[in-house]
Amino acid sequence: VQLQASGGGLVQPGGSLRLSCAASGLSSSTYAVGWFRQTPSKSREFVAAISRTGGSTHYADSVKGRFTISRDKSKNTVYLEMNSLKPEDAAVYYCAVDYRIILSSLRVSDHWDYWGQGTLVTVSS
Repeated sequence: VQLQASGGGLVQPGGSLRLSCAASGLSSSTYAVGWFRQTPSKSREFVAAISRTGGSTHYADSVKGRFTISRDKSKNTVYLEMNSLKPEDAAVYYCAVDYRIILSSLRVSDHWDYWGQGTLVTVSS
């Protein structure tokens, strides 16, 4: 599985960005996709995820109401729409894929099997 994350960049506080995670080499059409982020001073933290069937979405409390995760199955691509960005949202954002992960494990980075290379989001005026 190869994951290509893109869409990061520099944005002012209050601005918006849309991240994309394009997956290839998948052996199944049923897989969960998660977004995590990491800064030099913090361990990788959960941001959002969409379940294997796409039937549910999950968010960290810190981004709920501002970020939206969505999937385009025809393109094997998952998006993370980020609005009302804050300086504390600045990080390297990673997408992850897993075929078997259960809902109770979505927020745990160690439980995800495949990772993309990350895309940098900078929020600064």
